[in-house]
Amino acid sequence: MEKAGGVAKKGEWYEVLGYSFLIDHLVIIDGHHLMYRAYWAIPRTLTTKAGEQSNAVFGVMSMLMSILAKERPTHLLFAFDEGEDTFRHQEAKEYKEGRAETPDDFYVQIPRIIQGIDAFGIKHISDKRYEADDYLCVYGRGAKKAGMQVTIVTGDRDAFQIADEGIRVAIPHKGYQAAEYLGPAEVLAKYGIRPDQVPAYKGLCGDASDNLRGVTGIGPKTAAELIGKFGSLTGIYEHLSDIRPAVRAKLERDRESAFFCERMATLLCDIDLPEPLDAVVLQSLPAEGVIGFLKTMDFTLLERRFRQMLEGDYAKSIFTIPAGIAVVAKKAEDQMAMF
Repeated sequence: MEKAGGVAKKGEWYEVLGYSFLIDHLVIIDGHHLMYRAYWAIPRTLTTKAGEQSNAVFGVMSMLMSILAKERPTHLLFAFDEGEDTFRHQEAKEYKEGRAETPDDFYVQIPRIIQGIDAFGIKHISDKRYEADDYLCVYGRGAKKAGMQVTIVTGDRDAFQIADEGIRVAIPHKGYQAAEYLGPAEVLAKYGIRPDQVPAYKGLCGDASDNLRGVTGIGPKTAAELIGKFGSLTGIYEHLSDIRPAVRAKLERDRESAFFCERMATLLCDIDLPEPLDAVVLQSLPAEGVIGFLKTMDFTLLERRFRQMLEGDYAKSIFTIPAGIAVVAKKAEDQMAMF
């Protein structure tokens, strides 16, 4: 496997590939994370000419275009949550309780967002039994096994446990004009633990966003120290006598909570794939359908940006572009292009 300037190495990330892919690259997007970011980033006053609120729709379509341009994936998939009937909710009714209520004008935009993703010809999956994070894991691990590089777009720290050689987590910033990438080394540097130790870490620290208490009185620093010394939650509890009395008392008091929270934070990586990997390849995507959707939503700036995107060789390799579609080179305004 050759690349300009040398031999391609296994696990190497390619920022410039020309336009011929040396390896397959799967991007998996946490759909709800992207929708929430879009909803809060774009003014809620944005509407179509008919008065339909469209800020979240605009933001998701804009970030999707940025992800395509920045990551140049050969395969792409959206994973969504589907309500509150997962096995985790069934095991613990209090799971994720206490979250701030999401405004109704967010939910009413979801069908339009799905319509937009469909207009791009991109697959999306959901299942009421599982969370989107579980699918991030099963597709990420499956793609790695198939020899692909993987980028997981999410802001959920649970996904850090998936990071591996060839699998990185991308946390979006400024829409997707910037992204923080975390592989195993970055997770270790940031939290003091390996990716596979993330569930144990949450077992100790808990996770307020998921209403997981963990061990009261143990914070990130102590959790990382304990895991670093004993390797796992089980290892910690097998060596309670080696732990200073004040911390030992907290661990003994909240033993049940610690193992419960670890279990809740552990992603399922062995569930069936609703779509095979070869079904999420980006090829012959309908450029005309995308433009039609952007016109329907009165997204003039995004339409202009998309037409400009179609001039590039990467877009030409994944989109079907009818001869009648004029490509406009004028750039979208800077203040909107960042989303």
